Amino acid sequence: MKVLILCTGNSCRSQMGEAILRDINPELTVVSAGTKIANEVHPKAVKAMAEIGIDISDLRPKMVDVFLEEGVDFLISVCGGAKDACPAFTGPVGKRLHIGFDDPAYAPGNEEEVMNVFRRVRDEIRRDFAKFNEEYILKK
Repeated sequence: MKVLILCTGNSCRSQMGEAILRDINPELTVVSAGTKIANEVHPKAVKAMAEIGIDISDLRPKMVDVFLEEGVDFLISVCGGAKDACPAFTGPVGKRLHIGFDDPAYAPGNEEEVMNVFRRVRDEIRRDFAKFNEEYILKK
């Protein structure tokens, strides 16, 4: 079963989501992508994930185009706010879901305040993706 986690920059939420969902259910094939990718995975996302024992330092942002021909069983958009603000995926999809999160890359504040936003979003992703796994994968 293949899951694509989609966001615009593929530098924070989708990368954390990819790694977290793999950690929750290693039997899934999980990838992430974006439409206007960043140059790198956000360093604070790498740090927040390392704090829970998940290394994403070797992940890189990927353009969604590379997955268009493959198709996926689940497409999860993670852009905060309305799902309409998320990029579109035109490849074959079994089920589309929107599980939105705030973008920690735009968090205001000092270093610790910004890191706390990354931690909060990371924990929300873990909670919501565990729920996704229970409701959509394990109940099949």
